[in-house]
Amino acid sequence: MLIWIKSRKYCAYGGKKQRMDLNHELRYGNAQHPFHLEYNRRKGHFSMATDHMHRHYELYYLFGGERNYFIKNRIYPVRAGDLVLVPSNEVHKTSDTGVPNHERIVLYFNTEYFDQMADEEAELLLTPFHNDNRVLHLAEPDKLRIEQLLYDMLREIQDQSPGYELAVRHAAALTLLFAAREVMNPKYLPSEEAVSPAAARITEIARFISEHYQEPLTLGSLSEQFYLSPSHLSRTFKKYTGLGLIEYIGITRTKEAQRLLRETDERITVISELSGFENFSHFEKVFKSFSRMSPRSYRSGFRRKKT
Repeated sequence: MLIWIKSRKYCAYGGKKQRMDLNHELRYGNAQHPFHLEYNRRKGHFSMATDHMHRHYELYYLFGGERNYFIKNRIYPVRAGDLVLVPSNEVHKTSDTGVPNHERIVLYFNTEYFDQMADEEAELLLTPFHNDNRVLHLAEPDKLRIEQLLYDMLREIQDQSPGYELAVRHAAALTLLFAAREVMNPKYLPSEEAVSPAAARITEIARFISEHYQEPLTLGSLSEQFYLSPSHLSRTFKKYTGLGLIEYIGITRTKEAQRLLRETDERITVISELSGFENFSHFEKVFKSFSRMSPRSYRSGFRRKKT
């Protein structure tokens, strides 16, 4: 579960710097558990490689560095001290800003995590993910509070003292509660930092794709639509979203297909057409590449969970 790479970390607790020896990487649990987390301190340049869309609710905190975070159809510049909230099944990816080195933690919660709670408690802890803004700039005192909470949790995972799993689960719930209160309290600072003209243009294109996924969309047609050369559009889209343009179109259509498979009784061939795929064989190939299962298996698996 743990990757042991020794290094030193300093953290501010109550205005005093205390030395903490943390590994470069720490993990707790895995994707099959109701809750799991990943912590990394990365050197150099890095862009997220996989898992652009999954059923987990994701809480991301950036301790240091800066990132671009693409969520659904918008680019968010993320800086140290920012809290990022990604709802279940939302297209997302982090990418490099050109500034090397960053330190982050990601907490993943699946639906089973919230099913264990009373309805009112689950509703409260899901509040951050129902907020329109995906990135919160925290005020300085709140940065100290959440960093102490998160670093204490990481210390428990690394030391594995008796009862550490209980302490980790407790800290995870407190982190969600912290995020919920930040969203509900008007003192929180929404992230409205302006993006570059190029990033704003890419956001416009991503929103166009999310609204017109049922129509034929190609690199050529989009480059004409937005008066950009195909090479420039392809390169710039990848730079700011971390995703290839055709990849993003496929993910957007797959997400709609998943929704229809969950919520309707339409035949799978019809769902393929409604989701914008040009033919059924292409639909199956793209759906399986992003969902890691066939459309039929996805539908039957979802219905088994409901019964």
